[in-house]
Parts: sequence; C-alpha cells; structure tokens
Amino acid sequence: MPNISNQAATASQESAEKPVLAANGIEKRYESALPFVGQDVTVLTGADVSLYPGEIVGIVGENGSGKSTLMKILVGALRPDSGSISRHGTVGWCPQETLLYDRLTVAETFELFGEAYGLSADRVRRRRGELADRLDFERFLEYRIDHLSGGNRQKVNLAVALLHDPDVLLLDEPYTGFDWETYLAFWELAEDLAADGTTIAIISHLISERERFDRILELRDGRLHEQTEPPQARSSAHPGGE
Repeated sequence: MPNISNQAATASQESAEKPVLAANGIEKRYESALPFVGQDVTVLTGADVSLYPGEIVGIVGENGSGKSTLMKILVGALRPDSGSISRHGTVGWCPQETLLYDRLTVAETFELFGEAYGLSADRVRRRRGELADRLDFERFLEYRIDHLSGGNRQKVNLAVALLHDPDVLLLDEPYTGFDWETYLAFWELAEDLAADGTTIAIISHLISERERFDRILELRDGRLHEQTEPPQARSSAHPGGE
C-alpha cells in the first residue's frame, strides 16, 4: 500500500519549490529617440529570473539599465520581443509613476481598483482600513489624490497594489518620498507579507540595507546577475537562484 502521507509531503515540497513567477530569455529593444539614428536601443538581452514564495528579492542596476522595463514585462504591462514568462497566482504592481487619478478621493480610488480586481465592497472597505492603518493614511481617505503630498500619494499607490492580497508583489522604487517612520512601516509590512508566503521583488537604483533581502540581483548588460549573498541576509532559506 503506498505511503499517502509521504507522497503528499513530497508533492507539497515540490510545489513549494516551484517559482511563482519565472522569466526566461527576455529581450527588449526600443527604437532610438534620437533623430537620424536608425539603430535600435537594446535594453534586455536575455534576462532570466525566478521568484519563489515568501522571499524578498532586490533588483538593482544603473539608471537606464532596464529595471523598470523588466518589471513592466514581468507584470504583463509590456510585451517582450522574445522570451517566456510564467505566473502562478495573482500579481500586484506598484510602478514608479503612480497609476492614480488626481480627481478621485483616496476612498474612491480604492473603490475603483476594488471593482477592477473584482472584490466585494465589504472586502474593499476591510482591506482599505487595514492598509490605511499599516501605512498611516486614514486621515486622508476623503482627500483628493492631487491634494496629497508625494509621500502620501506613494502610500496609496502601494496600498492599491496590495488591495487584492497578491501572491507576487512587484515594486518599482516603492519608498520614494517616504519619511523614516513610513519607511520602517513599509519594511515591517513587507516582512509580514513574506512570512505569509507573499513573494516581493523590489527595484531600486540603490540598496543600502542589504540584510533585508534574501537575494539581490543586478541588472547589467541586459541580464540579471546574482550578487554574493550578504553576510547578514534574512534567515529564511529559499530554493533556486539565478
């Protein structure tokens, strides 16, 4: 008689080791914006990345290296010229440039995104309250977006990316404009999400607190290169690598 419990444990382990988001051989070129120059600009030249449940990954690179282009491709907002992408679960995206409507209030913004995600009104209100409390913007719920400071606007931008409890959270320079207290609150939230199994990828041109990440990938020459693991990296172990 087969050992059902061992088979279930093996299947569970194999499932846990599968990436929730993987990209292979991603290439992207743009037409040159300069007049009289016919040559395309190649940004990505075969980038590979695999993201696993519950890990926090940093993606660094020089300005213009293609970090934001890569993130747009990973989330599905931009088509690559070649390569393949697989996603297992829902994705939340917090772009560097906010996708918020200036004339809506913060509360109306949550209603709009909640409807887009297919969430019930009760769930939207509950999640809005939770996120407003964690990121400290409850008192601004009736403010119009264009009346918010840059830091509070970024809080809302992050919160709507989290509204539907995504399995993968892709963040492009997420703490730009945050004060120190909000920066710390962001990392506390990120740690809690990762502990619950959410995968988080953070793009930044500068990562100073390397110990907050499980892995750090550098986008260089159109490809991702895994940096040496920091000596005081997060204690959780994750499979794989680039």
